[in-house]
Amino acid sequence: MTLTREPVSTPGALAPPMRPSRYVVAARRSETYDTVTLMLRPAETPIEPPRPGQFTMLYVYGVGEVPVSVSGFRPGGSGGQVLVQTIRAVGAVTRALCAAAPGDMIGVRGPFGTDWQLHGADGRDVLVVAGGIGLAPLRPVLLTALAERARYDRVVLLVGARSPDELIFTRELDTWRRRDADVRVTVDHGGAGWTGQVGLVTRLIDDAIEDPADTAAFVCGPEIMMRLCSEALVDRGVPATDIRVSLERNMQCGAALCGHCQLGPLLLCRDGPVVSYADAAPLVAKKEL
Repeated sequence: MTLTREPVSTPGALAPPMRPSRYVVAARRSETYDTVTLMLRPAETPIEPPRPGQFTMLYVYGVGEVPVSVSGFRPGGSGGQVLVQTIRAVGAVTRALCAAAPGDMIGVRGPFGTDWQLHGADGRDVLVVAGGIGLAPLRPVLLTALAERARYDRVVLLVGARSPDELIFTRELDTWRRRDADVRVTVDHGGAGWTGQVGLVTRLIDDAIEDPADTAAFVCGPEIMMRLCSEALVDRGVPATDIRVSLERNMQCGAALCGHCQLGPLLLCRDGPVVSYADAAPLVAKKEL
């Protein structure tokens, strides 16, 4: 996968979103048996800094490209720009990305889509609800809220996974707790050695909310999980307009031209992936196929 051409960077310039810009894998971290986090540095003109919730198109030379939500970003400085992408191996391209080693080169297009609009939670409780790999797109929300902790009342993170070995960012959970986040974790099936909570993440919602009218909720995970969690939040009194979810469809062009990501009236690469649950509810009301 490694390219031999010498990296070239243009100071101050940004890559056009429709052309892959070359990024080098600076570091690689295994999260679970099938999920990897890649730290990427620009080898030429970088992409525009992504906002929390946006996604990029990651291109593996000779294999193809896939949309992946950004799980972290550090702007340029003494350490240089770092783009963090967390990928689960589910197909040919994602398997190739998960196999990438430091020094390998991949293409990056973007960023695309809408963001979580965390600024709308100023002075309120921030409630982050993640299911499985859904914690990756939500990680920038949590990092931003903790970096600007004085702007918010409570910062609460509810994490659910099918089993303990499918939990991601486990090394960061205690760090977030020390930085004044209320972190609660549950799994569907505990297994030997698990001493934490067992059950669906929806069971954590009721106790996590103090004032529904003062809560801004950010939800990401499998579509059925987002629907059930959003319904639980609404039942608890959180307005649907104060709940934001990240929807996933077959993103391809990233520019609302090909139509593969259409969901009802929305083209999710442009109008999403993050939308208000008030807008998403009619579109995800039916059982997933």
